[in-house]
Amino acid sequence: MSSTSTHKPRPMVDLLVSIAIPAFILMKLSGDDQLGASGGLMLALSFPLGWGVFELIKYKKFNFIALLGLANVLLTGGIGLLELDLKWLAIKEAAIPAAIGIAVLVSTFTSKPLIKALVFNPAVMDVDKIIERLRQNNCMAAFEQRLMTATYLVAGSFAFSATMNYILAKWLVTSPAGTPEFNAQLGELTLYSYLMIALPSMVMMMGIFYYLWRTIHDLTGLKLEEVLANQG
Repeated sequence: MSSTSTHKPRPMVDLLVSIAIPAFILMKLSGDDQLGASGGLMLALSFPLGWGVFELIKYKKFNFIALLGLANVLLTGGIGLLELDLKWLAIKEAAIPAAIGIAVLVSTFTSKPLIKALVFNPAVMDVDKIIERLRQNNCMAAFEQRLMTATYLVAGSFAFSATMNYILAKWLVTSPAGTPEFNAQLGELTLYSYLMIALPSMVMMMGIFYYLWRTIHDLTGLKLEEVLANQG
């Protein structure tokens, strides 16, 4: 069996490697009498960077969002190590989710809209069964319209993340790049971003999934257990 087929999400590991460990290093081990500002920053960034590269190499699957995550880590490291103006950190924090939101919108003009990869995909739902029932009920056009609405909602959730990322970065990170204080504030930003941005965004995505599920139920009459993938 190929490694791509056996890959399963590991949210607790992702949370530990990408957020908890880097935040601890940045806040507690970046002092001049410890790793120093540069050493602490490089060690902290090595965890999400190494984990992201490991996932991409091991499962050999192009993942647009994962690559954006790696770009995020590299840009953060570049800003800290090159001691750039703090405005670039705020811009970078907003740019990543903004890029995803724009990609979601632009993808609607292609043959593979990202909304289908994010929500309406065979790993999550029994797509073939749903499409068959939609065609039987002559509801494909109505479904496509509501799928477009879901696309706008997803793009809106990323716009929210971009705005909040920018505000949070400007508010929390005020010390010059390349200092222990900068690293500590970057660690706080990592934690606060998860609590104030990632969790609300997750709730919004769950709401969008519910909207799409209700749409499918209304147009096909299928129950939730009949819609979900791998349900016998």
